[in-house]
Amino acid sequence: MGTAEKSRPKLAVWKFASCDGCQLTLLDCEDELLPLASTVEIAYFLEASSAIGPGPYDLSLVEGSITTPQDAERIRHVRRVSRRLVTIGACATADGIQALRDFADVREFAAVVYARPDYIATLERSKPISAHVPVDFELRGCPIDKRQLLEVITAFLAGRRPVVPGHSVCVECKARGNICVLVAHGTPCLGPVTQAGCGALCPAFNRGCYGCFGPTETPNTRALNAQLRRLGMSDPDLVRVYRTFNATEEPFLQASEEAEGDA
Repeated sequence: MGTAEKSRPKLAVWKFASCDGCQLTLLDCEDELLPLASTVEIAYFLEASSAIGPGPYDLSLVEGSITTPQDAERIRHVRRVSRRLVTIGACATADGIQALRDFADVREFAAVVYARPDYIATLERSKPISAHVPVDFELRGCPIDKRQLLEVITAFLAGRRPVVPGHSVCVECKARGNICVLVAHGTPCLGPVTQAGCGALCPAFNRGCYGCFGPTETPNTRALNAQLRRLGMSDPDLVRVYRTFNATEEPFLQASEEAEGDA
């Protein structure tokens, strides 16, 4: 191994409770992945290769939430061997779909699904990575956007803070020239309270935003809920729209709990 090879920063990609979609986003970079691979040593990425390079790692990308005692221990190990740790996707940053079990009895779920639930070792609640270890940056999305992912990797390798938009999906709709589905068609849409990142994909096809990228910094969920009620949405429906990919993000959690209390 040459000197140049030794000097390349080491990148690791880790999986916890998730669907692998955010890791696949990295693989989907295709043309961009080739220059990246020549810049860094992809030392650990089991989704792409069985080869395992030793740590410590300069940058670790972590997908998925923590749902078992074993994973709680493993994420502490990942943190110890990582100079910088970035969570990628809704599961890692806000529990993702797994968080829906936090609103019910996980033991009851296990009894329904498994023939021998006593064999199942699971935590009472699913938690994002930041609930267990310090995180250097959180990249939202379900799945994440590949342009934002490349920006995050490039930024950390260059020693600067990533530049990721904090405005709402509504701004992306305006930039794309979309007609507002909420105003024009009365279609329920979380775009006004959801962080940009998807390119307003769903509204571009006359569907409301599902909130995949989580809440903006200062979302006015109360005003949006009032409008959604005027369009005929019931309180149970409001609870459901907020309890999807980012159910435990505080603004969405508060909005769902308020609607649940009014139901």
